[in-house]
Amino acid sequence: MSSAGNIFNVSSHLFLQGFDLSHEQSIVAFVFATLNYIIILFCNSFLLFTVITNRGLHEPMYILLLNLSINDLIGSTCLFPHIMRELLFDTKTIPFSICITQAFFIHVYALSAVFILTAMAYDRYVAICQPMRYTTIMSKVHLTKIISLVWLSNLTLIGILFVLLLRLPRCRSYLTHPYCDNPSLLQLVCADMTINNIYGLLITALCQVLTVGLILYTYLRILIACFHNKSSDTRSKALQTCGTHLVVFILFECLGLFTIISYRIKDISPHLRKFIAVGAMILPPTMNPIIYGLRTKEIRVKGINFFRRKKVFMS
Repeated sequence: MSSAGNIFNVSSHLFLQGFDLSHEQSIVAFVFATLNYIIILFCNSFLLFTVITNRGLHEPMYILLLNLSINDLIGSTCLFPHIMRELLFDTKTIPFSICITQAFFIHVYALSAVFILTAMAYDRYVAICQPMRYTTIMSKVHLTKIISLVWLSNLTLIGILFVLLLRLPRCRSYLTHPYCDNPSLLQLVCADMTINNIYGLLITALCQVLTVGLILYTYLRILIACFHNKSSDTRSKALQTCGTHLVVFILFECLGLFTIISYRIKDISPHLRKFIAVGAMILPPTMNPIIYGLRTKEIRVKGINFFRRKKVFMS
């Protein structure tokens, strides 16, 4: 009876552990988070606007970048307003329905990021290793199929994950995490979680093996093709682009993997767990539009020229 009583007495609000900062530290963290969110919104919006309004950028690589920016906006918007509110008002509660929504879209963001980066690696592989067949392989039809597969497979896998979560009774209301996600929500459950654990580990393992395997294969082939290319300028440009992309992907993978593993390690510092978990959500949306977008000459030039024309027209 006590177990049943606990289930029915569970609050409709969840309690978050938060960051345990002083008032002064919270203000500094709030200012930093606000500035970071503004940078993310500006850079990703600039990239989106530039790609959408320039017909010359309606190519596979830039369309994939557009999807990456949309995904970064989803991930950052799920996290930053929540953290900013907590830092400013010292609120450590969140409605259960809002928590589930946040967790769902955070997982959608994380999985989409890996899938889109894999699609981008495939696009670069075709462009560098099979340039004569690029327009045939990366046609509009094929690109639409790739993008549809990325989003539909992602939404399906994460949808099943949360259907399995919501079927379980909840008997606790205290989250030991700065934001909501599936592992932290499972800690509130008072029932057998075997199916959830197996499914979660299965999709994590399969997605990691497939995406990491494909990315390593494509970049290895690109590296080989670059060394066989007689043009030093083409070789250095390809190596610089792929090298930067690979560094960002490895950083994202390491942060995400540590966040997953940290739930399994009981002795790990809670402050370190929070820092890595928040870092995994902050760094990629900040770096992606700069490294993949603004450092790309075509996007930078066309974007600046567009705003210059608008300024001249308005004056």
